[in-house]
Amino acid sequence: MKNLHVQIDTHSGFCFGVVYAIEMAEDMLDEAGYLYCLGDIVHNDEEVNRLKRKGLRIIDHEVLKELKDEKVLIRAHGEPPSTYELAIKNNLTLIDASCPVVLKLQHRIKNSFDKGDSIYIYGKHAHAEVIGLLGQTNNEAVVFQDISELDLKTLPKNITLYSQTTKSTDKFYEINQVLKDNGIEVNTNDTICRQVSNRDRELRAFATQFDKIIFVSGTKSSNGKVLFNVCKETNPSTYFVSNSDQIETNWFSENESVGICGATSTPLWLMEQVKERVLTF
Repeated sequence: MKNLHVQIDTHSGFCFGVVYAIEMAEDMLDEAGYLYCLGDIVHNDEEVNRLKRKGLRIIDHEVLKELKDEKVLIRAHGEPPSTYELAIKNNLTLIDASCPVVLKLQHRIKNSFDKGDSIYIYGKHAHAEVIGLLGQTNNEAVVFQDISELDLKTLPKNITLYSQTTKSTDKFYEINQVLKDNGIEVNTNDTICRQVSNRDRELRAFATQFDKIIFVSGTKSSNGKVLFNVCKETNPSTYFVSNSDQIETNWFSENESVGICGATSTPLWLMEQVKERVLTF
């Protein structure tokens, strides 16, 4: 035995939007025994598989078009207006678990669009949340992941800037400054969820306290990739795993301290499984 000292980060795990969606799903599964969900309820395969075993049926938009007279969960990422229109047409009951932060952002973008603003959204192309945001503008808003994607010389002189809720606050304000430095008047809307953005500073503080860090996340999680890099920059002895089977005993030396943390899409039960595995070494 290596006598490892292991601690789980108390701030890691599901954000309130994901908790809300999963609680709604479990309530419906307990009641009906099955429930359709449009897209992965959370970007974590282990949690998705747990809910599938309880009766959750993951579908995509193509399947949704053919579905009729059923209940369908809308996950925390939100959906564009076209999804709600289709639900009415197909007599679908939508269980709307859209995150309140995302819904507020959708409404703000819709109001800007109705006023005729030139809307730019800092976000990940084809991300579920971004698709929902674009839908508020009839897909006319410009989405960009990096300032290099924009031709600053041909941009309108006055734009309205929004952000996907899970992007980096620091990066958002860097982009905002570059736009202004290039003579563009920016109506800046900081729409980043602070529960997510504050994780950056919290994780940096956590990662400094241990010899080794195990970061637990699904491979599909954008938030997970960002936060893993935060840990890795702070503590180079940081390892990424999606489940406890991926942990290797040769990562650790005797009497080391090990910190376990994760993304806002990582369930606590999964981090506890990782802790139990590490303690067997």
